[in-house]
Amino acid sequence: MAAGRKWGKRQVGLQPDGKARLSQVVTTYGPGAMVDLIDHAVVIGGLEFWHYDKERGVPVLAEPRLRDAVAEHLRPLSRELALEDAFREPPTGDEKEPSRFAGVQVLEFPQWFVCQGPDCRALMRSGQLDPKGGRYVHTCTRTRTTECVPVRFVTACTRGHLDEFPWVWFAHRSGEKCAAPSLRLMEGATGDFSEVVVRCACGAWAPLSAAQVEGANPTCSGRRPWLGPEGDEECDQRLRLLVRTASNSYFSQVMSALSVPEHGRELEHIVRQHWKILKKVTAANLATAKELDDELRLALAEYDDDAVLQVAVALREERPLPRDPLRTAEFKQFVAQKLETGGDLPAATDAFFARRATPKDGLPAGVSTLVLAHKLREIRVQVGFTRLEPVSANLQGEYDLQIRAAALSQTKNWLPATEIRGEGILVVLDEASVGLWESRDAVRERGRPLLAGYDAWARTVPGAAPFPGMRFYLLHSLAHLLMSAISLECGYAASALRERIYCAAADAPTPMAGILISTGTPGSEGTLGGLVEQGRRLRTHLRRDYDLGILCSNDPVCGTHSPADDPGERFLEGAACHGCLFVAECSCERFNRYLDRALVVPTIGHPQEAAYFSERP
Repeated sequence: MAAGRKWGKRQVGLQPDGKARLSQVVTTYGPGAMVDLIDHAVVIGGLEFWHYDKERGVPVLAEPRLRDAVAEHLRPLSRELALEDAFREPPTGDEKEPSRFAGVQVLEFPQWFVCQGPDCRALMRSGQLDPKGGRYVHTCTRTRTTECVPVRFVTACTRGHLDEFPWVWFAHRSGEKCAAPSLRLMEGATGDFSEVVVRCACGAWAPLSAAQVEGANPTCSGRRPWLGPEGDEECDQRLRLLVRTASNSYFSQVMSALSVPEHGRELEHIVRQHWKILKKVTAANLATAKELDDELRLALAEYDDDAVLQVAVALREERPLPRDPLRTAEFKQFVAQKLETGGDLPAATDAFFARRATPKDGLPAGVSTLVLAHKLREIRVQVGFTRLEPVSANLQGEYDLQIRAAALSQTKNWLPATEIRGEGILVVLDEASVGLWESRDAVRERGRPLLAGYDAWARTVPGAAPFPGMRFYLLHSLAHLLMSAISLECGYAASALRERIYCAAADAPTPMAGILISTGTPGSEGTLGGLVEQGRRLRTHLRRDYDLGILCSNDPVCGTHSPADDPGERFLEGAACHGCLFVAECSCERFNRYLDRALVVPTIGHPQEAAYFSERP
């Protein structure tokens, strides 16, 4: 658990104000996220306000491939990433003996409150209210005090900045002058924007719906309250009204990598293991270092001194050593695994163990490889976040942090991370079959409205990622169908499964068309064995996918949906909805976007030739 305390005036007692799971602090409740506690609304503090217990130390997660990839994206922002402890787990608090020196500090936000008195509804700052029993109260009359709650409206901009809503300015923006503003917030019976009105005792008023008009709000002040009093920066964006608990208030940007062995990188791994000794090594003292440390001498016995020095210098200067992109390296390792044999079991210390397998009834047409991963270790690292609109990762799962990514810290050279250990199955489609499918006229025709929908969406999103292509739509939609089918029998909750898409075009250095379905929840569910066993029944699950996808409960509306001219602005989905393809967002890499079951199985309103599995497997 990660516990938090507010910084500011109201630090009374040692009990934390709330708690969250470690994995949530790296995603949902990362730095800059707004959270409702029992008595307060807060924003999670940046990394400067994360405190580790000295006795427990700092839990570090090592993953060199991911560290180098993240460092490459941080470098254009003039931000450095530590070499030895780049990734740290969030601090844990002790519920039995809580301490203000262990946990994540939070800031009270917003600091505007609304009195709950039905005939009062005063809108005031926390400094104007009286604290009582852990809450703020307002003296409505001489004989009555009423509890206040945080206002549910704030402002934000597309660069992730966050600020209070300018209530006084908004109520008087028509030009009225008021020497002593006294505001009330009337929210109506439903709380709809059209019924929310802010009124001043001077007679000025304004409906909150006016704040939704583009350009109606002031320019952003660049406030970053999660970074403390000195965290502000310059910004030229317009502020936008934001509901504090809305789903678009926080989109964490998480990069991840599987701990897979990299052939040819063994020397780098050894140097990293002995970095405390080798970080200052030179040609003059390397031989002495090996003489003084028997473990180091044995580890480097197979390597000449020049090779060791070359790697050490590159790491010291933080020059990235040549390596494949994150997912390309993983894909190569998966497909290069040996065929499984009887009695071939992973060791207790293995972080990665996978074998290629062939089910008894063979592989279905269109599938070239099945890999059963009995052990997987995934490191997930939060590198930034956005508000209002998410930014998509590229096909390697990496983010361009120069595009609207808000910082987690001003001074720290490490990032928050979490570790997931589990199992999974990799399904690789036959590259020749995918190429033939991509060349069909029906597939190209289906791609036109999907591309038109993407273009309509991209025009409203600065820095939108490139169109992922029809191959990605196929793999992503198939992954969702597989997760839905497998979850019925694998022993895991549907939300505990997670996709990982390996996609690269036919003309790429390493073409990829694979889907990894793995356990995506940290904790005791990680390695039950049920998911691997379902891989041996791949044909059965693909047949179930065919039956699930061929007809949706929302057909014909779902099947004939065109993203190009959708008044509901569902620009990134074709034939896809909650009745067929949508899964829990924690299971999906793309927020249930880039989906179309017409490319996987025959669907009403579309030619059969558009489907990769045009016949039942």
